[in-house]
Amino acid sequence: MQDSLTAAVVAGLGGMLGWGLADLFAKKTIDWIGDVRTLVWAHVAGSSVALCLLLWGSISAANNRAPRTAVEWTVLGAFGVLQAVIYLLVYRGFAKGQVATLAPLFASFSALVAIVSITALGEPATMSLILGLTVIFAGVLVLNVDPGALRGRRLKLAKVPGVPEVGAATLLATIWTIGWNLLVKGRDPLLSSGIMYGAMTLALLLYAAARVRPLGVGHVGAWKYLLLIGVCEVVAYASVTRGYGSSPHTSIVAIVSGAFSLPTIILARPLLGERIGRLRAAASFAIVAGIALLNLA
Repeated sequence: MQDSLTAAVVAGLGGMLGWGLADLFAKKTIDWIGDVRTLVWAHVAGSSVALCLLLWGSISAANNRAPRTAVEWTVLGAFGVLQAVIYLLVYRGFAKGQVATLAPLFASFSALVAIVSITALGEPATMSLILGLTVIFAGVLVLNVDPGALRGRRLKLAKVPGVPEVGAATLLATIWTIGWNLLVKGRDPLLSSGIMYGAMTLALLLYAAARVRPLGVGHVGAWKYLLLIGVCEVVAYASVTRGYGSSPHTSIVAIVSGAFSLPTIILARPLLGERIGRLRAAASFAIVAGIALLNLA
């Protein structure tokens, strides 16, 4: 029990740090080359990194658990395509509406995963674990809200631009996470996430080609950040895949990794000169306290 719980926390932290750092680096490149180019080229870089790692030796080590049939390859690829759809819906929603309102909505997918996993999939849970997860999720919601953007406004969620897109992405992210958790049991995490990530990259390239989006990168300095985004995303996906595959604590992996805005916001101050604010500082403390509660449990 304790070993599997620790594995879930470590996997969640890997996802949190990987996606959080990727978002931090993306703040740089999106300002220079735009969101679609950043999305496409960062995933091309990540796929290249994953391929190099697999060729370095991971494939032979994981050969006994590699996909054996066309159906298995197709299913792993389908999860990549679905993840690409989720990315595009989130980006489109954020482009239409207030990120301060929409980001907490998308962050709620991890709580939905936890609820389904505990109530329907038989995940073992104690009151202390549920308390820790609740504290972390509350911190995630507060961390994703920009008080300045919402001050003096009454929120009517149904009328906020971007809610249909981000709401759909939230539902799909919940389905993706639960399905991926069930699919990767007993599989090699790097190989499985690498195949999925490659399919996601191909889907994004096809989307850009279909929309006749120019993909030229005119800013030379953007390439190092695109590579860093790709590396961090590969680490994140491999980490959470390992957690889902080796631990029964799906909710812990989902909610801890869902706190990826924590490293983004903390590191944005020294690297980008952005202030964190008292409310977000308190939310950051709540997330750390919640993770500590999980370990104490």
